[in-house]
Amino acid sequence: MLTTLLTALPLLIPSTPNTSYSATKQGMEERRLAFQRSYQNADSVGQQIILDSAKAYLFDRITQDLLPAWYGTPWDFNGITRVPGQGKIACGYFVNTVLLDAGFRLPRIKWSQEAAEPITLKLAGTVKRYRDRPVSELETWLRSRGDGLYKVGLDNHVGFIVVRGGVARFVHSSYYHPEVGVMSEPLEGNNPLANSHYRIVGSLLDDPMMIKWIQGTDLD
Repeated sequence: MLTTLLTALPLLIPSTPNTSYSATKQGMEERRLAFQRSYQNADSVGQQIILDSAKAYLFDRITQDLLPAWYGTPWDFNGITRVPGQGKIACGYFVNTVLLDAGFRLPRIKWSQEAAEPITLKLAGTVKRYRDRPVSELETWLRSRGDGLYKVGLDNHVGFIVVRGGVARFVHSSYYHPEVGVMSEPLEGNNPLANSHYRIVGSLLDDPMMIKWIQGTDLD
């Protein structure tokens, strides 16, 4: 069964070896500190340029390095692992661990045990809600906004949506396929996003969130 899923689900095999995950996090922290120094010494125009550059950098590192490193880490309702590919991870812990590893300061355990909506409202620059609407409406809105990273809260699940080059992917620790766990899949199909009656979607990496990342201040 696992072999079949690994073959059928695209973007499931980690592109970043787990042995390099710590090095990736360390490199991201060093880059964050470099952005911080530049930001502190810049005028308002320069600060906006630095924010835009930091956002592009962080979007790439999260979507190309951190998320793929977690693909194939099994799901479990009580999963709390901090290491990709070792142990199991629940959906909320997956989302908050990735954000923590990206350099955001947040209460990982507390947020992972809370409902998705209040946390999404804390983080998001733009929020959209869909109730009993086809997932195609959400996908159309996402594509209209261009590339971006989003947090999505569902009836009883949470994950990321990544939009890159006009393609939207749902990245989450899937209880539909617990032996596979973290995966990237289309928004439509037999998955918690498509089957949920309620969806709250919030854009991440907007300026207020990025300022907190650069300055190393708490999101909570």
